[in-house]
Amino acid sequence: MSKVIVFATPVFFLLIAIEFFWGRWRAAKGTGQDTYRLNDAINSISLGILSQVGGVISKVMTVGIYTAVFNAVAWYPHLEFWNTWYGWILALLFYDFCYYWLHRGGHEVSVLWAAHVVHHQSQHYNLSTALRQTSTGALFGWIFYIPMAIAGVPPLVFGIVALIDLLYQFWVHTEQVGKLGWFDRVFCSPSNHRVHHGVNDPYIDKNYGGLLVVWDRMFGTFQEEHEKCVYGTRGQLNSWDPLWANFEVYAALAKDSWATRHWGDKLRVWLKPPGWQPADLAAANSKPAFTLDQVTTYNPPLSTGQKWFAGLQFLANLGAVAAYLWVADGMSFTQAAMGCAALSASVWALGRFMQHGLGMLEVVAVQAAAIATLGAVDMLPYFMLFKPMVMSIAMIYVASCALSMGANGIFSTKKHTLLQISLLFSLGGDVFLMLPGDYFIPGLASFLVAHVFYLVIFRDGHAWFPHKGALGVVLAFGAAMYAVLWSHLPDPALKAAVAAYVTVICLMAGQAIGRTIVQGDASARWVAVGACIFMASDSMIAINQFLTPVPLAGFWILFTYYAAQILIVHNLMQSSGAARAPAAAASA
Repeated sequence: MSKVIVFATPVFFLLIAIEFFWGRWRAAKGTGQDTYRLNDAINSISLGILSQVGGVISKVMTVGIYTAVFNAVAWYPHLEFWNTWYGWILALLFYDFCYYWLHRGGHEVSVLWAAHVVHHQSQHYNLSTALRQTSTGALFGWIFYIPMAIAGVPPLVFGIVALIDLLYQFWVHTEQVGKLGWFDRVFCSPSNHRVHHGVNDPYIDKNYGGLLVVWDRMFGTFQEEHEKCVYGTRGQLNSWDPLWANFEVYAALAKDSWATRHWGDKLRVWLKPPGWQPADLAAANSKPAFTLDQVTTYNPPLSTGQKWFAGLQFLANLGAVAAYLWVADGMSFTQAAMGCAALSASVWALGRFMQHGLGMLEVVAVQAAAIATLGAVDMLPYFMLFKPMVMSIAMIYVASCALSMGANGIFSTKKHTLLQISLLFSLGGDVFLMLPGDYFIPGLASFLVAHVFYLVIFRDGHAWFPHKGALGVVLAFGAAMYAVLWSHLPDPALKAAVAAYVTVICLMAGQAIGRTIVQGDASARWVAVGACIFMASDSMIAINQFLTPVPLAGFWILFTYYAAQILIVHNLMQSSGAARAPAAAASA
């Protein structure tokens, strides 16, 4: 089924292009408006990408549950009936009826809204918005289709009518088609669905039908379009980060559930309509009433060069996803999950770039890390090229940051030099560990030196180990790990080398955590997270090397290693610039 999306993608983009140029032409004539922005369209389609690659994994659960229920309790599972033209129509209508209630639940139950909100976050309404889909809908969405399995609709028929219903909804996401008379009274149409996406008071929670709007007329949720729609959500996302787009409402619900004092409210937070607050939280910090006047357009500016970079990166992501979906049905679950993780990292990096959270070199480094990680488990070629490329790009990035900060009078020679040396020794460790032969000890020594330099960097501006409790915890963890490894280390020299390594990385993590407690800013916290992830990565190396093989060791070790390096380097550069910018501005 994944190949169907690959075949459909060129059609989607042809229609998007037609709508884009038609809108531009109408805007030039003064008879309409251009409904596209590059960053918004990329973000919407990127969320569609995440939904599709995530669906390769989640369908194992959703299709499996549907099939299990069908096999166990189907009332009328006769394929000869469902394969007739009237059987197909009945199945399609049945699906659309179930979809209506899922869609309605997605607006009236907070935990379901947490998944569905993704589709509504765009402040524009165009065909790219149709591709903006959730990656978490499979958590509970399958429940609403169980009646079809119980009735006896075969899984294959269910899958095909689901695809028909989904593809139909693509064309209704446009402002270039007006009202359609009698069609609007029966079917989901552009006019009806514009209402559904509006945050205007009369339009909230209306027109849920996917194929038919008849369900809305039957159950009292129909609203005709009569005033210009304002699009988006009442709690604006204000981010191009596709992972945050999928989890921001879950995070808010979890925060409220934790904060409220009453146990019943801890559950009701998830089941009440979106926006509901327990009495104690409402009394402490009630949400203000929504008005259209408070809606602002999220649009971080991009230079022409940045727009070109974003566009080319988007096309590269699109090609990678098409290749993944083409072979996804033949992958094992594990391979599909690893591919999904790598593609998600690349899509996330592009979103962060468009909101100025990552630089161009950092995006390329994330992508090189993703390719190298898949190469470690033989899913992609050129492992020997991409593994050392990541640290090389990181060194170029640090040098470019140093030049930029130097031009603005905020250059820190010491920090940038130490960081470059650390990355150079990390690069040496990468090269040693991928060479043929046994270069484990030279690789270990290289990483040991890199960690020493990180330790010195983390000390910059602070006392040595400012939080003794944090240091004690990480040293205790290191001691426990070393005690487990002790009897498996074959000679005294290796015992000494591993002891030195464990000590240094624990000291590094302890210094990073202590720095966070003293400094207290977000960059310092993420540096400490990176240092702890380094400990986890090194622990996996030790377990795999000396105790027992770790399943997919190459993937997990590189995944955590690159995550640690990227977190540390990015946030050291952020804190370096942020800390010195006020001083530079004052001196100017």
